[in-house]
Amino acid sequence: MFGYALQRLAILFVTLAVASLVVFGVIEILPGDAAQTMLGATATPETVAALAHKLGLDQPFAVRYWAWATGALRGDLGLSYAYDSPIAPLIAERLAVSAPLALLAMTIAAVVALVAGVYAADRRGRAGDAAVMVASQIGLAVPNFWFAILLVLTFAVRWRIFPAGGFPGWSAGFGRALTALILPAIALGLVQAAILTRVARSALLEALSEDFIRTARAKGVSRRAALWRHALPNAMTPILTVMGLQFANLIASAIVVENVFVLPGLGRLIVQSIANRDALVVEDCVMLLVAFVIIVNFLVDLACAAIDPRLRAHAT
Repeated sequence: MFGYALQRLAILFVTLAVASLVVFGVIEILPGDAAQTMLGATATPETVAALAHKLGLDQPFAVRYWAWATGALRGDLGLSYAYDSPIAPLIAERLAVSAPLALLAMTIAAVVALVAGVYAADRRGRAGDAAVMVASQIGLAVPNFWFAILLVLTFAVRWRIFPAGGFPGWSAGFGRALTALILPAIALGLVQAAILTRVARSALLEALSEDFIRTARAKGVSRRAALWRHALPNAMTPILTVMGLQFANLIASAIVVENVFVLPGLGRLIVQSIANRDALVVEDCVMLLVAFVIIVNFLVDLACAAIDPRLRAHAT
């Protein structure tokens, strides 16, 4: 297991290095001039050139990339052009909203998907199975932003159970802050659960058809006990793999949902920074999200290898 972990860790570092180069390169070639945006359309070319020189925007691509990458490794994310402040505290403040939102949404997706997947597999071919499949198909077809608006209209405007948007901050109390994240988390989590439910059902049905399940049943183990004790642990490898892949989709969807609920998270910061042509903030935020996705998939690989020793043997 240790050798497998080292191998996956080496792949993680290489992937992060390549991803940083791609992120920096793609954002740098986008149209627009940060210095011109900051000074306004009436600024003279000389003034724009002076500001660009001060910000280092006139340096070659390789020089700017090296300064950005090495600064990030030291924990220095640079200064925001638009906010005129260090980027690290700015991201940390927004991450205090986005990280709990993503964690809560992923927890909702995992719990709903596992319960619904087990329920559908246990009732294969019956009405309960059909109902779960119809619900998951609807979830696959529903856009996150539309579902978010529907939740606001129902639970905030009509029933007044949850706030329609905004975030009071964790200093206002854990209960108030968590309440503000419930609707966005449901909007993100339930749509992700639709995909995961179908994967869980398929993986469980495949596990139930294996010889070890028939052996367990022949020894007197009930179908439900065989499902929970034997089939579910063996079906966790594809489920965890898809959860890791879904995390990237959840992060992308969170950008839209945060803007619907006016949450001061990373997604909203990215949108505002793009509008301000604050390239350094965009690069840091996008790279942080990419790193999250890569690290989550690394942890999923380790979890799958711990569950299924065949993965470790195949890697070696």
